[in-house]
Amino acid sequence: METQPELTIVIPVYNEGENILRSLREIQRHVTVPATVSIVYDFEEDTTLAALKQLPAGSSLKVRAMRNAYGRGVLNAIKTGLEAADTELIIVTMADLSDPPEVMNEMVRVARETGAAIVCASRYMRGGQQIGGPKLKGFLSRTAGMILYWVARLPTHDPTNSFKLYRKSFLSTTTIESPGGFELGIELVVKAWKSGHLIAEVPTTWRDRVAGKSNFKLWKWLPHYLRWFFYAFRRNKKHPPC
Repeated sequence: METQPELTIVIPVYNEGENILRSLREIQRHVTVPATVSIVYDFEEDTTLAALKQLPAGSSLKVRAMRNAYGRGVLNAIKTGLEAADTELIIVTMADLSDPPEVMNEMVRVARETGAAIVCASRYMRGGQQIGGPKLKGFLSRTAGMILYWVARLPTHDPTNSFKLYRKSFLSTTTIESPGGFELGIELVVKAWKSGHLIAEVPTTWRDRVAGKSNFKLWKWLPHYLRWFFYAFRRNKKHPPC
């Protein structure tokens, strides 16, 4: 009898032909939870699609490719994957293995045990680490996380990391307003906290990519991050204690 997936892993891609097969092999090797991998692309010429044709037939890993339903861009790709997921637990990760797949098992365990609406994979909590990457981007991310944790009392050290687990039931009641890129992660964390949902975190080690090119646009997306950074300081009527 075929095992039903308990987890959807959403991977937005942009010409990740150099990375995607290795990423899928590592997910299959390390993730013990029955899962479907949803690969969301922007255009038919994306090199990721050609690489996916090399997947061995009969692989036990369920992989589906879907075109971005909202127009080009990483935020729209993530939204497409989140909405198409048919499991309660959904994890967003990247195709370059900057996020270690084995951490997904711990994220799922914590979500099951606590009932958290979001489980953040944190680079900045005890046991977490960031290796490589642009120094300014890392400094801004770490500083924002520390301010939000210690001053605003947001219950995660790393709200800006895109590597997160979400509950479908939470997403179905939450409107995504972000127009840009990866700030979607901080928006959803802040909204979950403001509406009284439980947020948990687990440590992760982030490593800069070794192949392909990052599509992160710091200066273009920074104003969108700042919107949700300041929104976290607005007075709210209820949220769980840190």
